[in-house]
Amino acid sequence: MKKVLMLVEEGAEDSEFIYPYYRFQEEGYKVDVVGPKANQTYPGKHGVPFKSNLAPEDVKISEYEAIIIPGGKAPDRMRINKDLVQIVKDAHEKGKIIAAVCHGPQMLIEAGIVRGKKVTSWQSVATDLKNAGAIFLDAPVVVDGNIVTSRFPADLPQFCKEAIKLLKK
Repeated sequence: MKKVLMLVEEGAEDSEFIYPYYRFQEEGYKVDVVGPKANQTYPGKHGVPFKSNLAPEDVKISEYEAIIIPGGKAPDRMRINKDLVQIVKDAHEKGKIIAAVCHGPQMLIEAGIVRGKKVTSWQSVATDLKNAGAIFLDAPVVVDGNIVTSRFPADLPQFCKEAIKLLKK
């Protein structure tokens, strides 16, 4: 069975975790969840508990087709965890699909993979993306190579549709 990896930390935007988590399962993917620690529960921004089944050291990126990074306050916590950032770097180097929504592109900035890339995000991340060398577009979904980005929860249907389309290529 093909697999995708979701990153989690405290404060993930609940809908940006839940929607892709189930949508990718509907498409036949096994979804593994990696947080700073394995088998730990991380409360979402609105209180939904999300449980990791992996820690960064458990991840073999070659086993995954894509990484999904939900937004909310979690990416700000994730980006100070060098092991979670390394997973994003490794995925990019191996050409894996990296799908980040809302504040999720903060992880792309930290991984150093946005220079020259067209991306979108929540409006407060736009300046950070531009300062990191990205080309910011205010659009529901932006696809540039293996990177898929979206702005906020209302964009999730288009976000998942485009990420799944890339996975099927």
